[in-house]
Amino acid sequence: MTSKQRAYLKSLSSTMEPVVHVGKSGASPEVVNSVEEALAARELIKISVIKNCIAEPSEVAEVISERTHSEIVHVIGRKIVLYRPDPDKKGIRI
Repeated sequence: MTSKQRAYLKSLSSTMEPVVHVGKSGASPEVVNSVEEALAARELIKISVIKNCIAEPSEVAEVISERTHSEIVHVIGRKIVLYRPDPDKKGIRI
């Protein structure tokens, strides 16, 4: 993903509300399943990492990204933005 594509996705995500919240358990299978479903429906999602989560948000982003085969757009503070294009839909074009 190029820097221009990443900047475009960041701009789209700036007004979004978090769809998934990661708690104490971190990147548990339940959280990964929720992210998987959200990516299938939306392509671009925002995730919030709650303060009582033991793992760092960047570590959580890497684990979830690997398990869902998505790309990390950015991690800022406790917010993570992930993108995974859906080849069947004509959704976000980058």
